[in-house]
Amino acid sequence: MTFVASLRSRIFFASALLAVLSCSIALYVVNKRVTREAERALQRDILNTGAIVDQLRTTRTETYTVTARLIADSPRLKAAVDTKDPATVQQEFSKFGEQLRSANLFVVTNARGGVLATSGDASEAAPLLAGQPAIRNALAGMETVSLLPQPHGILQVVTVPINLAGQILGTLSAGFLLDDALASNLKTITGSDVAFGMDGRVLATTLPRSDDPVLADRLHTAGVSTATLAREQFAVLPRPLVAGATSGPVMLILRSRTEQLLALTEIRTGLAITAVVAVFLATLLSFAVARTITRPLAAITDVMRDVARTGDLTRKITLSEGRRWHDEDAELLATTFNTLTDSIARIQREMSQKERLSALGRLSTVIAHEVRNPLMIIKGSLHSLRQKDLSELRMLEAVSDINEEVERLNRIVNEVLDFARPIRFEIAPADVNALCRESASASHASAPGAQVDLDLDAEVPAVATDAGRLRIALVNMLVNARHAVNGSDHASRPNGVAPQIALRTRANGDRVTIVIADRGVGIEPAHLAHIFDPYFTTKRGGTGLGLAIAKNIVEGLGGTIGIDSTPGAGTEIRISLPFSAQ
Repeated sequence: MTFVASLRSRIFFASALLAVLSCSIALYVVNKRVTREAERALQRDILNTGAIVDQLRTTRTETYTVTARLIADSPRLKAAVDTKDPATVQQEFSKFGEQLRSANLFVVTNARGGVLATSGDASEAAPLLAGQPAIRNALAGMETVSLLPQPHGILQVVTVPINLAGQILGTLSAGFLLDDALASNLKTITGSDVAFGMDGRVLATTLPRSDDPVLADRLHTAGVSTATLAREQFAVLPRPLVAGATSGPVMLILRSRTEQLLALTEIRTGLAITAVVAVFLATLLSFAVARTITRPLAAITDVMRDVARTGDLTRKITLSEGRRWHDEDAELLATTFNTLTDSIARIQREMSQKERLSALGRLSTVIAHEVRNPLMIIKGSLHSLRQKDLSELRMLEAVSDINEEVERLNRIVNEVLDFARPIRFEIAPADVNALCRESASASHASAPGAQVDLDLDAEVPAVATDAGRLRIALVNMLVNARHAVNGSDHASRPNGVAPQIALRTRANGDRVTIVIADRGVGIEPAHLAHIFDPYFTTKRGGTGLGLAIAKNIVEGLGGTIGIDSTPGAGTEIRISLPFSAQ
């Protein structure tokens, strides 16, 4: 985790994390508390609305009860009912016009429950009412309240007996509809939507009729629940219209949660903005604190970074004399670091001098050995040319020997120069597969020997690299592989036998892998660790620079090179190059 690698980062991260956690916990607690209080307020509102609606319905019931009693106590109505003649009763009953217009239904029955007179827009409910237990209870001398389902609402009926001198002549019922109009009036008074239902059906409501199936499901529930109607959430409270009943007529009170949700959203937005601002300020404060705490180490770490980046161990840490802060530990560390760099620089100079002397000694030995043989051959050839009786054939052979040895000397010098001077790369798109084919052909032309078997991945894309330099490295390694198989002719091999030399390419993520494998003599474990060292060679006549130059080329192109070898089994060199050299 690089973002907490430094002391400043850890202090800053810990302080910022503490601020974020504190703000998050506070935001969570406040949000939960506000949400809980909003839910409680909504439940209080809907319960208060239910109490108001119950009170209004009770008041209306009492009003109709008083009205029914007054009409039932009229001597003229009693006399008409005593005649048991429906026409007489209807005629006398119609004289109570003002009282009759205030109700949706008035019904007068005889002592047997038969209908004698009706009034109101719900008169079709009179036969249904005549068979209800309310009529029988009224004939028994009890005032009753009953609820009857209607196509457009619930009819609430108050039934009182018509009593003449202790004799019950019949009953009088006054009813009013709990319909859409009443529900709308209740919504105007309470601000809540209202619905009336019975027997699993919604009979009256202030909401669209398309919401009836959802409301019907709420007729059998208890307590406040939540329902989604037309993409809007409502809190729903069912109130039985008959006290103590678990089934029957039910009034639903619905309170929209939209305003509550909007208010909660505004509160949460405000809390979130406050938390973001608090976190931002806390982060700035954490950064300032971390910077103040780690400032004494800034000069030291900056110099250390420069040393690590440039490799210049002579740099010194200089602490400003006029700085506002003073840290004895930082000064001690700076002094110790400066002393250490002095010692390292001195040791580095001594080691560099020794390395140069050692490299010069190895190079002198190699060059002396490699140059001596060509010079001796050239000297012998020149001696032959001085002879007077030299034949033309012998002269051509001597000149050819001189030319070959000069080329050999030139190759030795070029290899030494290639290794000694920095390599300048010319990066351009190159076809790696084509480059491998060219390198295999070039290795074949260098000397007779085993053929190179190509296994090239067609999915390998073009690679940005220095094709010329990479070709040099591949040719060097292929030539080494051909030498490793002792120049045996393996061009035609039996089926099923692995190739003596194989050159493979594979696309691997954002890199391309080139593998050179041979079934030669292999490399001894003691020599494997030094195979890429300059001037190290196990071949007679070699300079020991071929693989060292190849390694420099591959690493200069941003790649890696590795080697595995087993004595007697063969060697495998793996080159991994990026698609784009840096």
